[in-house]
Amino acid sequence: MDVQERDLIDSGENIVEMQDLDEEEFAVSSSSDADAVFDAVIGNIEEIIMEDAFQNLQQSFMEKYYLEFDDSEENKLSYTPIFNEYVDLLEKYLEQQLIERIPGFNMNDFTHSLKQHKDEVSGDIFDMLLTFTDFMAFKEMFLDYRAEREGRGLDLSSGLMVKSLSSTTSAMVTSSTSSGSL
Repeated sequence: MDVQERDLIDSGENIVEMQDLDEEEFAVSSSSDADAVFDAVIGNIEEIIMEDAFQNLQQSFMEKYYLEFDDSEENKLSYTPIFNEYVDLLEKYLEQQLIERIPGFNMNDFTHSLKQHKDEVSGDIFDMLLTFTDFMAFKEMFLDYRAEREGRGLDLSSGLMVKSLSSTTSAMVTSSTSSGSL
């Protein structure tokens, strides 16, 4: 054993690199498994929130309460029980669906993993998950829904202008329009 140790000491540089590679490989392997589980959960969440059952659940909840919300700095006391009911209803539905689809799924583990991977989650998924924990994101969702229901959604049509890229096409269209051929 002393001889092997002496040989190891003589070529210590190579051994250190080998050890580093082994540790790195182990870390990558472990990380890849965790990433694969996280990606599977996110993929399932994407599927769940696109399904009619989830969409109908969220839609009916928002329809029930959207008139309660107004765009003011002050938050009404009535918002709190609505927020709690929303979190209870939709988060539990999402968790139940994930438990059915992913054996051994644990919401607490996922929440911890989500904090580590928040930059990797698509905006729509992250925004939806944020409505479970961030009251202001929840309120904003209701205000957007109310604006849409009342026809006050974002209208970009006034900012659109069609302009010809060549003056000959423009002159031709003007000439044709004047003669009534268009």
